[in-house]
Amino acid sequence: MTQPPLLQVRDVQTHFDIKQDGAFFWQKPATLKAVNGVSFDLYAGETLGVVGESGCGKSTLARTIIGLVKARSGSIKFNGEELVGLPEKAMRLKRKDIQMIFQDPLASLNPRMTVGDIIAEPLKTFFPHLNQQEMQTRVKAIMQKVGLLPNQINRYPHEFSGGQCQRIGIARALIVEPKLIICDEPVSALDVSIQAQVVNLLKKLQKEMGLALIFIAHDLSVVKHISDRVLVMYLGNAVELGTDQAVYAAPKHPYTQALMSAVPLPDPKAEREKKIQLLVGDLPSPINPPSGCVFRTRCPIADGACAESKPTLHGTEQHQAACLKI
Repeated sequence: MTQPPLLQVRDVQTHFDIKQDGAFFWQKPATLKAVNGVSFDLYAGETLGVVGESGCGKSTLARTIIGLVKARSGSIKFNGEELVGLPEKAMRLKRKDIQMIFQDPLASLNPRMTVGDIIAEPLKTFFPHLNQQEMQTRVKAIMQKVGLLPNQINRYPHEFSGGQCQRIGIARALIVEPKLIICDEPVSALDVSIQAQVVNLLKKLQKEMGLALIFIAHDLSVVKHISDRVLVMYLGNAVELGTDQAVYAAPKHPYTQALMSAVPLPDPKAEREKKIQLLVGDLPSPINPPSGCVFRTRCPIADGACAESKPTLHGTEQHQAACLKI
């Protein structure tokens, strides 16, 4: 890409101090390494899909970027400005350009507020000079853009379906015209048909408004449909990064290969003949991760060398993987 990246993430580490049960008061708390050295670039108008099993650090990475969780080390630059260590007041102003859509559409909305007030809330923060009528005009316009009826402005969240509640969340994120939206599993709580509607809506709005998206999901089929590039995470680490065509056509990392093998195929014959790669063992604890490669305890091709050094992403600009055997 010739243009500079909108978002630059370099070696970000987000760790939490955990007081373990049965520990004496003088003992140091254990360190939970939720995100442990993740790096990537995101360009304007691009969608980065982030995938991995539960507990791999996807949501913590999202919350670190937006400033809801503080990074222990590393660098996060948005439009060339460093966000790590930015004072809270300055970070709050940055959230005009970085908005978030949450996983549970109903739980993310205040049940005591009308839809109009919920969507207008960011306007009151970032555009306090607008009068009530101007705010209402903007709210109705964005409601129409996301597929809601403007005459529903005085209703409450419980009067809407799950898909409609997620559209309200999208409208709230878009009302201040951000440059980046972080979607934290925005369709996982919705029916399959509604998932497709919401994903298509996000793609349409992205094209119209030139948005950059970080789309977090478990469903690899959904990620493939919306993403330009894919980041695969395992136990807080980035294990594969590449264009959607490269990652889906020829996954390099054994973990990505196992994830891809579990994706159902629309062709019944191909579905019956495909070989599913089952992972052995349980997911290690992020409090006490394996030495060297964090995936080695479940990897079918690991050997003694994998315990000695931690692999980093390497390969071409289009496709990289963190594996010593590649």
